[in-house]
Amino acid sequence: MPAGGYAWWYVDGVSTDGTRAISIIGFIGSVFSPWYAWSGRHSPENHCCINVGTYGPGGRFTMTDRGRAALRTTDDLLQVGPSSMRWDNDRLVIEINEISGPPVISRVRGTVTLTPGAITGVELPLTQDGAHVWRPFAPIADIQVRLESDGWDWDGHGYFDANFGTRPLESDFDFWTWGRYPTANGATCFYDATLRDGTSFDRAIAFDRAGHAAEVAAPPRTPFKRSLWQVKRETRADPGTTPRQALNMLDAPFYSRSTVTTTLQGERVTGVHEALDLTRYRQPLLKPMLACRVPRRAGWNDSG
Repeated sequence: MPAGGYAWWYVDGVSTDGTRAISIIGFIGSVFSPWYAWSGRHSPENHCCINVGTYGPGGRFTMTDRGRAALRTTDDLLQVGPSSMRWDNDRLVIEINEISGPPVISRVRGTVTLTPGAITGVELPLTQDGAHVWRPFAPIADIQVRLESDGWDWDGHGYFDANFGTRPLESDFDFWTWGRYPTANGATCFYDATLRDGTSFDRAIAFDRAGHAAEVAAPPRTPFKRSLWQVKRETRADPGTTPRQALNMLDAPFYSRSTVTTTLQGERVTGVHEALDLTRYRQPLLKPMLACRVPRRAGWNDSG
């Protein structure tokens, strides 16, 4: 992987009753690690992690930046220290064994299993030169969450994608929003971005349950209430309707993740939404703040 490059594999899931959610991201070249930025981004493999966030009652957050000694990869496996993501036949099995950060410092341990409805063939460049690519592997999936914590044994709907790049995100983007919404016929994903050169990128893709994808006309971008950190938020919604946050997931000075309810083609849907303000992320004072939430652990051996 080139200097400045990154790869991440992203899983999210929402419980059937909508009261709990989870996100898991396996990073090589951890794009939101201050330690990777401070290192000059010369070695992506030396800044890897499996980031886990659980949202709802008893939710916790873990994101440890680890060195290259912790990284193991094969065609079917990404292992970073004590946690891993691996394919087991037609399922993605994620073994979690991490320590959460403040305000609740505790062990986060258990297994998450994602079963895709189908694997798509979609690969979408996000810039004209292909420096950033989005790969939605499984927009429609079932998820089982089995964590060693009260209330964290649930099933729901899930999602799995990946992003790959050869330059830092903040080098090319000012702002983006992304959303994935389960629908009666499958799922619809929206990717809207403003680039630093003043151009914009917007895609709306509908996926059916067999994994077939088609670009579709998107309803208008519609703003809704800003996050607690006042990050601007918008998503697609039918004219005359306003999206609303259903469950707050991750709220950071430059980033918001939440479940959002909106209306698409007359259908009321609830899915996972993110807003990313990379203009804010470029501010130097933000990195020391992040270091409080993203500890660095350079060494690793099998005993921990």
